[in-house]
Amino acid sequence: MAEKIVRAGWLIALLFMISFGAAGAVPVRLIEAVKAADKAAIRELLRQRVDVNAAEPDGATALHWAARANDLQTAEMLIRAGANVKAANRYGVTPLYLACTNGNPALIEMLLKAGADPNTALPEGETALMTAARSGNVDAVNALVAHGADINRKETWRGQTALMWAASEGHSDVIRVLLAHGADMRARSNGGFTPLLFAVREGNIGTVKTLLEAGADLNESLPARRRTGGTPDAQTEAGINAFMLAVGNVHYELAAFLLDKGADPNSAPQGFTALHQISWLRRPGTGDNNPAPQGSGNMDSLEFVRKLVARGANVNARATKQANMGVTIRFHSIGATPFLLAARTADVQLMHLLLELGADPLLPNEDGTTPLLAAAGVGTNSPLEEPGTEPEVMEAVKLVLERGGGDINTVDKNGDTVMHGAAHKHVPSVIRFLAEKGAKVQIWNQPNKAGQTPLKVAEGVLVGMNIVSHAPSAAAIRELMGLSAEDRNAERGSATK
Repeated sequence: MAEKIVRAGWLIALLFMISFGAAGAVPVRLIEAVKAADKAAIRELLRQRVDVNAAEPDGATALHWAARANDLQTAEMLIRAGANVKAANRYGVTPLYLACTNGNPALIEMLLKAGADPNTALPEGETALMTAARSGNVDAVNALVAHGADINRKETWRGQTALMWAASEGHSDVIRVLLAHGADMRARSNGGFTPLLFAVREGNIGTVKTLLEAGADLNESLPARRRTGGTPDAQTEAGINAFMLAVGNVHYELAAFLLDKGADPNSAPQGFTALHQISWLRRPGTGDNNPAPQGSGNMDSLEFVRKLVARGANVNARATKQANMGVTIRFHSIGATPFLLAARTADVQLMHLLLELGADPLLPNEDGTTPLLAAAGVGTNSPLEEPGTEPEVMEAVKLVLERGGGDINTVDKNGDTVMHGAAHKHVPSVIRFLAEKGAKVQIWNQPNKAGQTPLKVAEGVLVGMNIVSHAPSAAAIRELMGLSAEDRNAERGSATK
């Protein structure tokens, strides 16, 4: 039976070969010969005058494959035999596009002289010039420009130009060529990015220098974004500028260069300064929160902090708008100083440096949350996804206390105390330490505005769709209150009667 099936399969294959044989087999052999770089076979097939423009099912011709392989000799043979240099496959890809992808100026020149359209584009509007600009080959770009490529044309998906592509990829030589031929360095993509802002986002210092030397504005910003809802004053959010874009992408060396060029170290287009931003860039949240950008350069964050302050950054600047520090992070940042935000993440290294540079360890945020309260954990929303291990929190709390960080029994405007914070943070050793240092049970054992006592927080509160509790913290709080677990259960039972 198996033998009959095999024979039937061969019969079907033979029928297909007969049906396609005379019309399709020889041209397909030409494409296969080009793929294999078999020059002898290519010459013989061309001598037989096979259809040089025969295409595969996706529309790719022999010339496509020659261009893809950077095979100049084969491409020349095919063109002489009548290959259509404008042929596009089903995706709109032409041989010229493939030559530009490879950055092959000789092949590009050959195709253009044979009639290829210098402004050919993919369905999304990506032109050959954009592709060549991305590849970074100056001669390839020059060839296209010399044959009439539209320098300032925008692709239709993101509204980007060839200059933007070159800037994003860090090709300074290509940028110079494009600018020399009239490229618009002030053009903006649909998202509001200029070539300079693309270069800054990618951390390309050399490219940024090239654009600034050519006249780009150091203070370029993304357009203001319109918000829906809220007060009229809050509905327009200032766009981020080049300097803050560099900082936000952890390109500290580039940001330092921009400072040297005159960027404002106290720039706060979105309500917070670079010094504020450092805290959540150094120690981002985990889980559902975005990781910190990879960054670039040889300057670390602490060195950059010193640079900022040396250039006049206000170490005690107060944030004027709520910062987006992460998906799960709900800390109220309005009025916060860089030191308070460093205390929030238990970043003791940054806290030490800011104190050295003149930070005030007492200044609270708008809610009256002091650095001590923040260090203890006030404002924590998702303890498993926010920075600060128990030993780090302990060290941060001790540092603030050592530097005269205010009254340990402070209650902020939300009714939160250091014990509320430590309960939210799930740090039982810190709970006991705070009690040793004078945190009074009659002050902290009160419900905050959310109706929660520290014990209630430790026993379980709703975070998102989950009840988050921490038994060791609850046990530590009961211990300080002189309650056993049995006492607490009895208390609950009487409350439900």
